[in-house]
Amino acid sequence: MVHPSGLLRPLFGESVKVGRPMPSLADYYRRGLRIQAEPGTRFTYTDHGFATLGQLVEDVSGKALDRYLRERVFEPLGMANTDLVRSELVRSHLATGYKLGSHGARAVTDYEVVTAGAGSVYSTTGDMGRYVAALLGGGTCEHGSMLEPATLATMFQPHYQPDPRIPGMGLAFWRSTVGGHLVVEHGGILPGFNSQIFVAPDDGVGVMAFTNGARRAMLWLPGETAGLLRHLLGVPDEGIRTDVAHHPGIWGDICGWYHLPGRLTDVRARSMLGAGVEVVARRGRLMLRALTPVPALYRGLPLHPDDDKDPYVFRIDLSEFGIGTGRVVFSRQPGVGTTAVHFDLIPLSLRKRPNVQNPRPWVNGALAVRRSRRGRRSVR
Repeated sequence: MVHPSGLLRPLFGESVKVGRPMPSLADYYRRGLRIQAEPGTRFTYTDHGFATLGQLVEDVSGKALDRYLRERVFEPLGMANTDLVRSELVRSHLATGYKLGSHGARAVTDYEVVTAGAGSVYSTTGDMGRYVAALLGGGTCEHGSMLEPATLATMFQPHYQPDPRIPGMGLAFWRSTVGGHLVVEHGGILPGFNSQIFVAPDDGVGVMAFTNGARRAMLWLPGETAGLLRHLLGVPDEGIRTDVAHHPGIWGDICGWYHLPGRLTDVRARSMLGAGVEVVARRGRLMLRALTPVPALYRGLPLHPDDDKDPYVFRIDLSEFGIGTGRVVFSRQPGVGTTAVHFDLIPLSLRKRPNVQNPRPWVNGALAVRRSRRGRRSVR
């Protein structure tokens, strides 16, 4: 749930400037919580679900969430410099986040997060190394244990998988396969800060990266960290294949508009895909484009065949955005044809809709207005 008044505020209205009163979750959610997606039906990014889980932990345990995490996670793993709140220890070692621009680095405004249970831990690289070691050790590192091995294994299993050809989501972990190796990962994004963890639990290999001042790190940091993991596993990068034949005979079935379900206020997904995606055949190539006023995404990306046994599996190249490549999978129903498209970089699924409902004319209009405004600015 993101209230419209918070869409343009830092962290979508889930934060307050340091020094200002921090509302309780009860006050923050005084308008109520609404279900945006029935469990198991589709993926939607949410901080509110995990914030609510954090409140449930407090209610059931009778302990504040920061104390509960210290006793059950941080202290058992030897993470002595980690806390959920800005304790005196945290404040004395707090890093400054920076935004890089044409005039150099500028410190970002410092915020505290209301939805703390969703990701508000303050830590150090050393402590996070102990956490990664526990993820690789079945919930245990040299200092102690936070989970039973079976519990952690359950978290790494797919709990949402829109298509069997897509790795899907675990419990709070994204899943992927790298050269046949299971990999789970998660990243953190805050103004001025980015972090990323990749773990190959069956191989005992993990990689983590942190930055407090990098341009567009939310795009390139996951790809660079995954590249380091690939190197350690001895697995080459997944490039665009040239040895798989195209099947133009199925293009008519695949082409069309695919709708992104959910509310218009789900800005995290809308910022990438806008009103959905459109698949078109252009100049002898199959193209996928996002119906968004962002020109780079609206121009479209070629769909490259990626499976010599399944003509409905493709790969797109997002290297210009620093992301690398990702699989795109189309699902079908007998007697109906193509019904949905799925992405493996982020487990989003879009449903095919009649072309008469295609919002492309609206996107074309938005792009025209944008070009017109740029033209007016250029002649002033």
